[in-house]
Amino acid sequence: AAAAVAAAGLLGLAAAQPILARTTTLDVRTDAEVFVALDVSRSMLASRGPGEATRLTRAKLVASELREELSGVPVGLASITDRILPHLFPSADADVYRATLARAIGIEQPPPRSTFSRNATSFDSLADVATRRFFSPEAQQRLLVVLTDGESEPVTAGRVGRLLGRASVKTVFVQLWDPAERVYTNGRAEPQYEPDPAGRTLLEALAVATGGAVYSERETARAAAKSR
Repeated sequence: AAAAVAAAGLLGLAAAQPILARTTTLDVRTDAEVFVALDVSRSMLASRGPGEATRLTRAKLVASELREELSGVPVGLASITDRILPHLFPSADADVYRATLARAIGIEQPPPRSTFSRNATSFDSLADVATRRFFSPEAQQRLLVVLTDGESEPVTAGRVGRLLGRASVKTVFVQLWDPAERVYTNGRAEPQYEPDPAGRTLLEALAVATGGAVYSERETARAAAKSR
């Protein structure tokens, strides 16, 4: 009889569908915000061989490591081709960041506006971070981290530097690039793509103009420390 009563009680509890709720308090800075912008142009499909991790895949790993290093600071996500678009405004929620990184960031999502230029990336679009209210007015410490192969159309670094400087946006660039990498389709290298060795020089010019720093993907720990 006791077992029957207990079983009925458990069935009633299950039918009620109780929800266990848990809250966690986080200490978050309100004076600082970060945007991590990932290059999603087609050249970010390049890898060291068929089946190897692409530049974008490696960039996502770097983006995850940076988020761990910047715990306690709101971090947002953006994509860059010939325009920069926010996918997540700076948030203290690391789970939302990881979900956005996994589900919203992909090659040419969205595609570049122009299909006629040699490179689909234009770092001139970084100036929009200063003029399009990417950061909240309360954020006095503002950081833009760009994960890219550095292959871009010619950039007016001085103009980008002036606009970001006026908006108090500091920069960190991480280059994911190797001269032996190619874009592979069905196991074969696409003949129309060749790695551009000028990317590092371009990024260094941008870093000088914006008061930032450039690191290779092998220096992720240094880039994370600089960002912090």
